[in-house]
Amino acid sequence: MSKARRNGLILIVLSGALSVLWGLHLATTVPGGALDFQGLYFGTRCLMQHCDPYNLRELDAELSREGFKDPAETPQRHQVKVLYVNVPTTFLFVAPLAAMPWEIARFLWMAAIIAGFMTAAILMWDLGSRASPGIAALLVCITLINSEVIIATGNTAGLVVSLTILATWCFLQDRFVWLGVLFFAAALAIKPHDSGLVWLYFVLAGGAWRKRALQSVAITALLAIAAFAWVTHVAPNWIPELRANLASISAPGGLNEPGPASVTSHTAGMVVDLQAAVSIFWDRAAIYNPVSYAICGILLVLWVFKTVRSPCNRASAWMAIAAVVPLTMLVTYHRPYDTKLLLLSVPACCALWAQGGRSGRIAAVLSAAAVALTGDVPLAACIVISKSVLPSTTGPLHTLMALLLTRPASLILLAIAGFYLQVFLKQRSASQASPWDAGPDASLPARS
Repeated sequence: MSKARRNGLILIVLSGALSVLWGLHLATTVPGGALDFQGLYFGTRCLMQHCDPYNLRELDAELSREGFKDPAETPQRHQVKVLYVNVPTTFLFVAPLAAMPWEIARFLWMAAIIAGFMTAAILMWDLGSRASPGIAALLVCITLINSEVIIATGNTAGLVVSLTILATWCFLQDRFVWLGVLFFAAALAIKPHDSGLVWLYFVLAGGAWRKRALQSVAITALLAIAAFAWVTHVAPNWIPELRANLASISAPGGLNEPGPASVTSHTAGMVVDLQAAVSIFWDRAAIYNPVSYAICGILLVLWVFKTVRSPCNRASAWMAIAAVVPLTMLVTYHRPYDTKLLLLSVPACCALWAQGGRSGRIAAVLSAAAVALTGDVPLAACIVISKSVLPSTTGPLHTLMALLLTRPASLILLAIAGFYLQVFLKQRSASQASPWDAGPDASLPARS
């Protein structure tokens, strides 16, 4: 290992350790800790006790039996209510933990998230550092040091992002392929809106990658059949109840509503899809949804057209994935913890930097801005600044400042999606030199 790579690895481990310690400390500020996992755990225990977790009355009764007798307006009870918009397949993964005492289950869940996320980050750094050790370390360190919330809450995004990155690595590096198939199957079963477009790349690319992707979705389908049968047997009305829960939290002012009136709109946990940015100008779902879908739809059609016509090689694959990851965040509901999937853009960014020229410089600047402006600390800083700046502005200036300070994640995701897509569309060579075709030392000329 070269000195640059060794130093980069040390920085990454230190950044990850700091984020983990900070995240675990934040978790202690909530009674019981791991707030998002509380909903998963007690909801699954409810189902295992033959009660309906999608029915608030039955879930409340289960919480009372477990000793959670807080008033309904407390953050704990509110969060549990919100979290049971998870798809039924999630129960299958949480059930083994739900059979254990809370403290043991929480420890194992958090350990899985930390281990998976750190492994995924190191693998993306390893690939990127073959072309540019400095840029790879910079991007991964910024990501890790701004990932406290994903650890503190125990959100499923921590697991799904890790599984998606690990599965992609397995497929593209042609190593532990059977694990990659299982990882993608699990990611699709828990949060398909995080992993779905990355999985779609492998379907469109064809060859062995398509076969593996289809194997993954076949396993997901089997899991879905089993989960739906279980939930339907216990809670036959779960589908209308789930729809009602989704409608409730997506209504104006609701937790998942992207508009300015949402309870999380002016917090670091803001919604980051494109609807959130458009809503600053037109705070009506009848407007911001069609506008967002039209923009994302055009970009996605161009991406699909190029993908099916591109050579099936790693250089093309990493660039295609770098383009579709930010699109994943823009199309539909996502929060900052989902954007850690941007780690998948590190190899493409480093390859462009190693080639030199304007594209490499733009890639480095935009990628660094993307992982920073979707990170926990910068977003919190933007919100703090907005509370002092926005009340003193009016008219178009107020709208512009609200867009920049309360929707920076949506804007940078759109910028980086457009950039990597245009690079992908211009890619021509089927035999382009790739830093991932051999070992760490068989790479493009490295620039630090």
